[in-house]
Amino acid sequence: MSVDPLNPFAADPPSSQQPVVLPPPTLKFPQWLTDFTGLKEWPGMDPPYIPLDFINFGVIPTNIPLHGQGQCELLNNGDLSQCSFDCFNCVSFDDVYTCPKLSQTFDDGPSPFTPKLLNNIKPTTRSTFFTLGVQIIRYPEIYRQTVSKGHVMGSHTWSHKFLPGLSNEQIIAQIEWSIWAMNATSGHLPKWFRPPYGGIDNRVRSIIRQFGMQAVLWDFDTFDWKLLDSSNKHTSKDIVNNLKLFREKNGGKGLILEHDAVINTVDVGIEINQQILKNEGQFTVPQCVGGIDYIKKFV
Repeated sequence: MSVDPLNPFAADPPSSQQPVVLPPPTLKFPQWLTDFTGLKEWPGMDPPYIPLDFINFGVIPTNIPLHGQGQCELLNNGDLSQCSFDCFNCVSFDDVYTCPKLSQTFDDGPSPFTPKLLNNIKPTTRSTFFTLGVQIIRYPEIYRQTVSKGHVMGSHTWSHKFLPGLSNEQIIAQIEWSIWAMNATSGHLPKWFRPPYGGIDNRVRSIIRQFGMQAVLWDFDTFDWKLLDSSNKHTSKDIVNNLKLFREKNGGKGLILEHDAVINTVDVGIEINQQILKNEGQFTVPQCVGGIDYIKKFV
C-alpha cells in the first residue's frame, strides 16, 4: 500500500518492527488465574488456549479463509460478510474509525518510554492506549501510572499477532490473556480493542464481540514506526505536516494511530500533542462515540 498522507486507511508497521526479545515479567501471576487455568506463570509469545464457557463457536463465520498479511487474493472484496479492513478498508457497523475531534491513540505499550509521553503531554489530555499483554506484565507500574492519569486502556492482543491468520482458538488465546493481564494489573475489563496491523474481518469481529469489546481502527496513520529506519526518509516533520493537511481536509476530525513503544514515536507523539492539538483538546475513544471506558472495574 502506498503512503498517502490523506489516505484514512493506511498500513500498520510490518511485524519485523515488533520486539520479540523481552525482559522477564515483573507482575506476579495471580492466584485466581492459577485457579482458573491451572498454570502458575505468564505465557510466552504464543499463549495457550483456555476454553471459556461463554464463547459460542457456532456463531463464528466459516466463509472467511485464514490469510496472512497481504494475502488479499484469498478474500472477496465485494463480500460484505467478510469485511476485511486490512485488505479492503471495510468497516463494520460497530467499528470506531474516526472521532468528532482530532484525537491521539497509542499502540504497543506500555514501555519504558511511555512515562516521557505521559509527562510531556498536556495534563488535561486524556487519550486511549491500546496495550499488549506481554508488555503489561513487564511494566505493570507504567500501566498503572497511565491509568492514574485518566487515560483509557484498551486491548491490543497479548503479543501483536496478525489475527486473520490464526485459528479461532489462537485468536481467543490472544484476547483472553490480554484481558487477564489488564485485570491483574489494574482491575478492569477492556471495552475497546485495536487489532494489530488493522488485521480484522468478520470472523475476528465475531470473536471480540463475544468478549463484549468493540474494534477501534483509525482514519489517520502517522507511519511513525518508519522513524526507526532512516532509509524510509520519513521524518517527524513529515508526520506533523501530513497531519496538518489531514486536519484541514477532514474538518478537525479524526482518530490518529501512533505508538508509544520506542523513543522516536513517543517524541513525535509529544510534538503532535503540543503543536497540533495544543489549543483544541481531544477525546478518548469512548468520548468519540459516547461509550463507556470499561466493561467493568473491580475494587
